[in-house]
Amino acid sequence: MVTRRGFTLIELLVVLAIIATLLSIAVPRYYGGVKRAEEATLKQNLALLRDAIDKHYADNGRYPDTLDELVAKRYLRSVPVDPLTSASDSWTLVAPPAPEPGRVYDVKSGSTATARDGSTVNTW
Repeated sequence: MVTRRGFTLIELLVVLAIIATLLSIAVPRYYGGVKRAEEATLKQNLALLRDAIDKHYADNGRYPDTLDELVAKRYLRSVPVDPLTSASDSWTLVAPPAPEPGRVYDVKSGSTATARDGSTVNTW
């Protein structure tokens, strides 16, 4: 008589329940990490753009008319991508105060997403 060795249905269900429990712990942490990385990248890109705008103003006495002007004058290698919209042309441009020449005084994200701290990212 030959006996077959294998797993019973109960054993398979227990293993699947353990895997499901581990996934329910790991998946939210993964997505939280992705959100945290996107916010950190956005903050870094905003700081980079604002620094380039300030340097352009210090060198030329006026604010740039477009972000592409910063690239053309080599203040940036390329316009960075907004990590929340995945596009480099979605930045919201803020005009300078009335007497200042130029059209780009500040830059904000084009996304209306809410950050982990509850603020909207387009107010940063």
